[in-house]
Amino acid sequence: MRRFQKQQMTSLFVPIIPGAIIIIVIFSLDYFQFELVEKFLLFAAFVIVPLVILLLKYDEKNTPQRIIFTTVKLLQFPAALFVLASMMSSKVWELQGTSIQGALSLGWLLLTGLLCMYGIINIVIHKGKIAETAIGAGLIYFFIGGIWFTLYQYQLNIFQANPDTHALSSVHFHFSSAIVPIFIGMLGRIMTKKSWYPWVVAIDIIGPILIAIGMIFSKPIEYIGVTLFACNIVLYTTYLLTYLKRKTLYKKATYFLVLSCLAFYIVIILSMFYPLLKKRFALTILDFIPVYGSLYAFGFVLFGLIGWIYMLDFLKEKKLYNYQ
Repeated sequence: MRRFQKQQMTSLFVPIIPGAIIIIVIFSLDYFQFELVEKFLLFAAFVIVPLVILLLKYDEKNTPQRIIFTTVKLLQFPAALFVLASMMSSKVWELQGTSIQGALSLGWLLLTGLLCMYGIINIVIHKGKIAETAIGAGLIYFFIGGIWFTLYQYQLNIFQANPDTHALSSVHFHFSSAIVPIFIGMLGRIMTKKSWYPWVVAIDIIGPILIAIGMIFSKPIEYIGVTLFACNIVLYTTYLLTYLKRKTLYKKATYFLVLSCLAFYIVIILSMFYPLLKKRFALTILDFIPVYGSLYAFGFVLFGLIGWIYMLDFLKEKKLYNYQ
């Protein structure tokens, strides 16, 4: 029985194996000549989005949602390959300055557009369910991330922002704006409802917009958005750790979710001590960006998604979870 359960759990992640192999190669070899921000975007395309898709379940009675879900599953990997081809066209194939890299990015824009449509349908068919609103909002934000990626690949200057800002905005929407509402939505599906929960979801929806606006137009607005968003994640991680401590759950789910929370706390601690470390070791923010990015993307986001996938499968097996 245990062997069967182990095989079942392992099979959950089969869809991401090809993408994971590609990402390992990209991060390991200098041949691709990608910037760090571009590597993180590829990581989102090949690993993060496929994991998010594993958390989605469609309503059998809703034909549009079922069709979109099936289409997203089929197109995800080809769309990720378009992201890779788009970046390679300028970095490896020396086609920069042409419209080819921008045209290739449209494949990912299409996929994130489908995720956006799924998110809207999810909000509509679960009207009044705050957790589903949060998950739907996260899926919508993937589309905004796709728009920023296309702007970056077309090398357009828009909203008084240069292409580098577009790349950072795309990473922001793929990793923070989309993922955090999905995490909080997953928590909302299993937790005992609290009076503060709708406020957390509301801030999660508004916060990324404030950050994006602030990145382009106003630093104070960006700081407000970041502060609200960070406080929300602190509340999410604190409640989740308390929940995991009270409940006897599948060990792998607990393990990865705890690691996810700890990774976020390490990011917070490093941020607090950054001024001291900068003076003592003559470090700059450029030295910390890879550390922050890795802890957040590989720690908080990746471990969190794996943990929630294990959690969802465990609760379904024990018949403690009902999507409907």
